[in-house]
Amino acid sequence: MRALGDWLCFPSPMATAQLAALVRHCDTLLRTAEVNDWDRAHNGLQVENDGRVTRIAAAVDTSLATVKLAIAAKADLLIVHHGLFWSDTVPWTGKRRELQRLLIEHNLAIYSSHLPLDLHPKLGNNAQLAAALGFKKLKPFFFEKGAHIGLQTTTNVSLNELLARLGRVTGFQATLLPGGAKQCRRIGIVTGGAGAELKKAAAEGVDTFITGEGPHWTFALAEELGLNVLYGGHYATETFGVKALAAHLAQKFRVSWTFLDHPTGL
Repeated sequence: MRALGDWLCFPSPMATAQLAALVRHCDTLLRTAEVNDWDRAHNGLQVENDGRVTRIAAAVDTSLATVKLAIAAKADLLIVHHGLFWSDTVPWTGKRRELQRLLIEHNLAIYSSHLPLDLHPKLGNNAQLAAALGFKKLKPFFFEKGAHIGLQTTTNVSLNELLARLGRVTGFQATLLPGGAKQCRRIGIVTGGAGAELKKAAAEGVDTFITGEGPHWTFALAEELGLNVLYGGHYATETFGVKALAAHLAQKFRVSWTFLDHPTGL
């Protein structure tokens, strides 16, 4: 487990924000009620506290480990991309009971945003990763759940340079499936776990696809499709959105924030 990240901001003077106001702002900004998502994503406020926020922590995943990191950072709101409710959450025994106890005892609220954060045009994972890679003139890409959740760009960069650039901005050694040409001219990005959808990416006309992770069998499929695929890490490609959202909220509501780095290696 890594220590707290260095993305720490202390506005001056410090303020106390109202959780309800912060949640309303997030829901409006991210269009939480409008964006379709997988049933168990449960976007929005998942756990409430006493109604006050002085410090925000941001993490990719909700887990006992990241909750403990948030408590150590003295946060009273944890912003996450992957929330509590992806699988059955009963019974609340063992480690699950410990998690519940810590949330209540330390007055820690949790706000989760999955696809709404992925596809936000400024703060989203895809927009932030594209900007970090230096891509401009972005267009919608990868239609899923009634919306384009990814972005694409037309450029001219060598495959080796793109691989190196992706590693620099994520801090993760990406896996390359070199199914296409050595020069990348139309690149699509969908952060996270879109590797099983190579056919969809190729059908939208990209020659290179950047996502987080994918199954073993996609190596042969990438060759068949003539598609370059860069698996930049599910975790590593999805640190961008929670950082951007937490920084935005800290500035607007004049509270401090920190990023909790707890990488999965996947």
